[in-house]
Amino acid sequence: MGIWKDIKNLFIGMRITSKHLGRHAITVQYPEEKWTMPERSRGIVVLLSDKETGELNCTACMLCQKACPTGAITIDAPRDENKKRHLKGFVVDHGLCCFCGLCEEACNFSALKMATKYEFSALTKEELVWDVNKLQEVGRDVPYIDTRKKKVAAAKPAAPAPAGESAAATGTEGAV
Repeated sequence: MGIWKDIKNLFIGMRITSKHLGRHAITVQYPEEKWTMPERSRGIVVLLSDKETGELNCTACMLCQKACPTGAITIDAPRDENKKRHLKGFVVDHGLCCFCGLCEEACNFSALKMATKYEFSALTKEELVWDVNKLQEVGRDVPYIDTRKKKVAAAKPAAPAPAGESAAATGTEGAV
């Protein structure tokens, strides 16, 4: 009984193979052709800069460092006399990074992104440790949507309706 089952499975496998035999190959010839990574893929961690000024978006809040499960992110941000943090050093060890994306999710200032780049091989472990300059350089051409809240001038309060107008005339009849 076992031999007939094995022969049946062999023919099923051969049928699937023959079905795909005449089709177009999907193999990418790597050095000549490069695969475009999907936008939501998780590549390496990079620092993003403001598109107009080129200044880093990082505010040194250290949320990404706290969110990193492997401790791959190290931030040096001493406080000044006004108790405000200033970014002095930002280091990511891609040898420790598990590419989970928790740092990107924790960042409220559009400062980090998992870039869709994938050609960063290294011969030594020391080459996998990137400082703020290398992170910013690789992140310069990474597209992103700026979700930071821009500083807006104080909005002028709405002028009160003249005393003689009714609520129906001003359109505030059903307003809560």
